[in-house]
Amino acid sequence: MSFYDRTDAGRRLAAELQKFKGEDVVVFALPRGGAPVAEPIATMLDAPLDLVLVRKIGVPFQPELAMGAVADGGNPVVVRNDDVIAMTDVSDNEFQEVRARELEEIERRRRLYLGGRQRPDAKGHVAIVVDDGVATGATTRAALRAVRARGPKKLVLAVPVAPPDTLESLEPEVDEIVCLETPRAFGAIGFFYRDFRQISDEEVIEILDRCARKAGRA
Repeated sequence: MSFYDRTDAGRRLAAELQKFKGEDVVVFALPRGGAPVAEPIATMLDAPLDLVLVRKIGVPFQPELAMGAVADGGNPVVVRNDDVIAMTDVSDNEFQEVRARELEEIERRRRLYLGGRQRPDAKGHVAIVVDDGVATGATTRAALRAVRARGPKKLVLAVPVAPPDTLESLEPEVDEIVCLETPRAFGAIGFFYRDFRQISDEEVIEILDRCARKAGRA
């Protein structure tokens, strides 16, 4: 077991990201699990915390199997998993129907989490995208592309744990990757945490509020 909980993982990641202290940084969390990891990083860097909202596009008859992902970056960013689409014989119409539903859910969550909160500008800044781990990389890839579209001068992926082959596949999407654990025998992200309980919507909102107060943006 590598980490006690997500906050512990975030503190350890923050120690590895101290080199960015003093730069113009925006931290982006993938909710919900990425928010408690991102909070200690944003606090240490005295950086604003924003969210990048991503939804898996699941196969209609097997929703847990990702045939793609969609992320909110102003203009939606869609990543297709063509191997899965071909294997499951999903039509383009079926793909678009699921995509539309997930975009509606992203919009609902954006209103819930962010409300009328002013979002920080990432253009010309260092953007650090944080999650509690990466497995296949489909949702992470969509998130990175959505943040890249906002024009940061440098894009960094920071995660506690991910398999090395997934990280290798994500290297073209970023300028730098910071990952604490890269086990070849991966299994699932939760295997590397003692406490991997589900994070609630209310906790995500509380984290955003705390970071805003600390940065004087409440």
